[in-house]
Formats: sequence, structure tokens, C-alpha cells
Amino acid sequence: MTQTHRLELLPAVDVADGQAVRLVKGEAGSETSYGDPLTAALAWQSAGAEWIHLVDLDAAFGTGSNRELLASVVGKLDVKVELSGGIRDDASLEAALSTGCRRVNLGTAALETPDWVRSAIARHGDRIAVGLDVRGTTLAGRGWTREGGELFETLARLDADGCARYVVTDVNKDGTLAGPNLQLLRDVCAATDRPVVASGGVSSLDDLRAIAELVPLGVEGSIVGKALYAQAFTLEEALEAVSR
Repeated sequence: MTQTHRLELLPAVDVADGQAVRLVKGEAGSETSYGDPLTAALAWQSAGAEWIHLVDLDAAFGTGSNRELLASVVGKLDVKVELSGGIRDDASLEAALSTGCRRVNLGTAALETPDWVRSAIARHGDRIAVGLDVRGTTLAGRGWTREGGELFETLARLDADGCARYVVTDVNKDGTLAGPNLQLLRDVCAATDRPVVASGGVSSLDDLRAIAELVPLGVEGSIVGKALYAQAFTLEEALEAVSR
């Protein structure tokens, strides 16, 4: 990759019980509600977003589904959508892809059913990203409540399977506004030649500038959640910060 690539920003819209929410460290019960998911997504679109990271938290935790709502949100957006949460078998994968989203993000399924993930990658290629949710170098499983294996062993297996892209989250940073784990991103980029999307901990424009400096190493984008909702900065300011 060359410096000519600009860091892509993916504002997050996490949905629980029909509402846009943000969690702290991915823990159920820690959510702050931000209202209607479509309103949030349209606001990011009008502010200049090229991507929306849309997550069904109820499906991720195995406590329900917002599938129809998320499908309607995707259908009303003109920008690219990365859809995540509870996609762990053929039925949930096909439902997600049929919304018209640009790609889906597989999480837990990649840890628990590697053969299925291999077949999904073989069938759908670049429309499949795999989420690597990490505590230290240990992967966190379903809804971040279970441990799932060692990061770099899993990364090597997924590379061999032909995975096109990874979404890397430091679970201990997510929703904390404590700053991103830049070393984790460097380590993952050193271990794979596939593009990496950063997630977790972004609290300031300087955090985004620091992630943007990793673009030559293989970081393609950054998911931004709580900092936007907490109005630490605007999306317009963020896009400007990473375009220099």
C-alpha cells in the first residue's frame, strides 16, 4: 500500500432492541441509547461518510434480532454498508448479503466453525470480512463473552483460507475513549498482507491521525463510534483530519 490511500472512516451504528446504542467494552447492560438507527445512519451519510458500520448487537449476543430493521436501513442508504452481528450460518449470511450491504463482518462464527467460514470466503470473496476481537492476543468469542483462541494462529489460518480483510478490535478499548491500540494494529499488519480495519478506543482527531499513519502498513480504515456520538469531534472534522 502507498500513502496515496486515504484512511476510510466507518461511523458505527450499533443496534439493540431497535435503538442505536453504544456499549463500553462490548458489555451488555453498559449501553447508552442514541435513538433511531436510520436517523443516525442518515446523519453520518449526509455528513460525508462513505461507509456505515452497522451492527446487530442482539444477534451478536444471541438475545434476539434486528434483522428486518437493519435490512430497511441498508435499503435507505446510498453509501456502502458493512453489516455485522450474529452472522454465523448460511441463513444469517444469506439474509445479510441480500440486504445489499457491500460486505459482512463475521465474528464468532469464524472462531467456532472454521470450515463454514472457509466455504463462505470461497463463495463470497471480498464481501466477507472477519472480525478479530482481541484481549491481549486472545480472541474473544460470541458477543465478547467467551474466549476463542490465539490471534496469530487464527490469522494464519484465515489467510490460508483466502480471507480478504480483517476488522481488528481491542475489546478492552472499545467504547472507552481511551485511545486505539496502535501496537496491536502494527502487529496484525506485520502478520498479514490483507487490509485491516481498526476498531476500538478512538477518542480524538489525533487518534485518527495516528491510525492514518499506519495506512502504508496495511490499515485501510477505522470504525468510529462513541467519540462521534459523544461529540468529541464531528465526522466532517474527522474526514478532514485523515485527508491530509
